[in-house]
Amino acid sequence: MHQFWFRGVRVIAAFFAILLVFPLLASAEGSVLDKVKARGVLVCGVNTGLPGFSYPEQDGTWRGFDVEFGRAIAAAVLGDANKVRFTPLKAADRFVALQTGEIDVLIRNTTWTLTRDTDVSADFAPTTFYDGQGFMLPKALGITKIEELAGASIGVQSGSTTELNLTDTMRALGIDFTPLVYEEQNTVYSSYLAGRCDVVTSDKSQLVAQRQAFKDPDAHVILDATVSKEPLGPLTIHGDNKWNDVVSWVIYATFFAEEHGITQANVATFKSDKPEIQRFLGESGNLGEKLGLSKTWARQIIAAVGNYGEIFERNLTPIGLPRGINKPWTQGGLLYAMPFR
Repeated sequence: MHQFWFRGVRVIAAFFAILLVFPLLASAEGSVLDKVKARGVLVCGVNTGLPGFSYPEQDGTWRGFDVEFGRAIAAAVLGDANKVRFTPLKAADRFVALQTGEIDVLIRNTTWTLTRDTDVSADFAPTTFYDGQGFMLPKALGITKIEELAGASIGVQSGSTTELNLTDTMRALGIDFTPLVYEEQNTVYSSYLAGRCDVVTSDKSQLVAQRQAFKDPDAHVILDATVSKEPLGPLTIHGDNKWNDVVSWVIYATFFAEEHGITQANVATFKSDKPEIQRFLGESGNLGEKLGLSKTWARQIIAAVGNYGEIFERNLTPIGLPRGINKPWTQGGLLYAMPFR
């Protein structure tokens, strides 16, 4: 009996020893922030090619709204917006790339949902673009309402929230349709243009971006109806609060700068008697130290890519996307930076 009792004590002791050592081992691995600093380059996962959001130029240079937020993080962490490597990812591969450490941050028009918040080992940063799902179809069909899509074949990408939204919407409306599910985003649109599906559904921002690239954009219409909420933003690996804080406050910095009129052109000389703006610019206090960054981290961001409005105007306005609710809260929008204090 005593032998079994002592063996049980040893097992329990070993168990608690593991519990004590495990956090030390985890902390020894360090935050992604430390790894990025040591490497000297940020690795950012982006879309394989979506006009306005992330796409490679002929010379290999990446451009777009999501891309610029990657550059903003690099500017804050490494002091140089060019110290970033962009990894193009398909929808089905994006979460695995984050989970395995292939990328440091995912900024790939990804919707924040409860399931993704709990099941894919990722933590969301603040939403950078508030979107919603819509439908695009040839203007010649003369359709103006979702209810008129009965019997239509609808193209949708697998591994995206749009697939479930499509099913839920049509079931709720009692509309029969034929879903045509494709793994590749490009295949969805090439099939649509080839007439293999009558309609295509996705985030409205994506529909606008893709239509802009069509040979005859005016021949296609996007229905007014919006059937879902699609808050899009960056993701970091689950449990690394230090790194998620950095990515989150980089986003807030672009919101804050627009709200207070701090731009890429004036940030070097911007002066204010407001204590919060002085802290933001690194002229008083040291908020950067709390994030593991330099004192002028926020100034570095704005000098490199500008404020949120400038990023939007440079990338999304040219493809026909209106600001809509993606405006500062002071202008009736949803963008709201947490206080810099």
